[in-house]
Amino acid sequence: MTVETVDTLVIGAGQAGVAMSEHLSRHGIGHVVLEKDRIAERWRTGRWDSLVANGPAWHDRFPGLTFDEGGEAFVHKDSVADYFERYAARIDAPIRCGVEVRRVSRLQGRPGFRVETSAGEFRAQSVVSATGPFQVPVIPAVIPPETAVQQIHSADYRNPDALPQGAVLVVGAGSSGVQIADELNRAGRKVYLSVGPHDRPPRRYRGRDFVWWLGVLGKWDMAAPAPGTAHVTIAVSGARGGETVDFRRLAHEGLTLVGRTERCENGILYFAPDLATNVARGDANLLSLLDEANAYVAANGLDLPEEPEARIFPDDPDCMTQALAELDLAQAGIGTVIWATGYALDYGWLDVDVLDETGKPRHQRGVSPVRGLYFVGLPWLSRRGSSFIWGVWHDAAHVADQIGIQKTYETYDAQAGGLGAAAE
Repeated sequence: MTVETVDTLVIGAGQAGVAMSEHLSRHGIGHVVLEKDRIAERWRTGRWDSLVANGPAWHDRFPGLTFDEGGEAFVHKDSVADYFERYAARIDAPIRCGVEVRRVSRLQGRPGFRVETSAGEFRAQSVVSATGPFQVPVIPAVIPPETAVQQIHSADYRNPDALPQGAVLVVGAGSSGVQIADELNRAGRKVYLSVGPHDRPPRRYRGRDFVWWLGVLGKWDMAAPAPGTAHVTIAVSGARGGETVDFRRLAHEGLTLVGRTERCENGILYFAPDLATNVARGDANLLSLLDEANAYVAANGLDLPEEPEARIFPDDPDCMTQALAELDLAQAGIGTVIWATGYALDYGWLDVDVLDETGKPRHQRGVSPVRGLYFVGLPWLSRRGSSFIWGVWHDAAHVADQIGIQKTYETYDAQAGGLGAAAE
């Protein structure tokens, strides 16, 4: 069998893989990007039909190419996928689609890796995992599978018409859960939304999108989540041109809010008595950002319109003041439970001792302790902004820099004059 040799092999051709290809090319580092599906496939088929980006087009992009929609538009998922295909073509990225990586292991007695794929074997000095965080949908083992209700993950939701008849319970009040629940309610379904701890930033405030405020306030550069907030989700939406998520408003429009889903016994779901507390904490998060924004405006003498109505919340709906403690799925007519409960990582193909006890890779800004092995595209890889498209681009630049630095050391020749001499 023919073995193909490459300097750097990148696994995955989503936004992280495309960004890595651009920065590796700038360093003159030979590489290939392997993708088991199509470029940016998760944007096309791993999301619901109406999904749009959660950041405006001017912000949530790579520096070298704008979206056709431009400005404050929230780009549809298919346009996002098209964008990365255009970007890959623009930089002439050496991407090979339809190639699945099955195993990566270290070479014995010499640097580099053996990469087994559906298209044969590769040998690479460096390997970059750009597979992203959305790998294995997580459905908690709460409702027994024999319960007469369909259970799906938000990754498998497409549109209201694709669900069986009946009411719907959506578990998870982050961006995905809120948008799906709202869409189903607008389609005429009876919807219950299980609300856990969350941050709830304003979509816009004083004429600027919240991504702008996070930028000028330095919050994108946070190196790590605050203690106790690592798993707190963000309730924000770009749907219908972008709007601030307001759980009270959603309830007044027909949704029934409940607390965190805890357990299920004999077809009855039990909820934690934390609904009001979770909503109040989300309110506090919003108000704190408004306070910081106001202070920034005053300190910098900006002429931005005041917006006192941003602090006014609707009255508490009945489902908050008289929160349900339990719900009989059959009596409520629940036909589907949608778990918007996130994803787990899957590095089953990585036969290298680099994962911690939770299955997460050990790394420092994407550089693992195993020489030649790197990661890009993970949340909080270097900072809070790592989860956004533009943040991935900057993280990939750092990782490519580190690969380039290591290549410089590899060319060390003491007799010829030191670093890089062998390449001169």
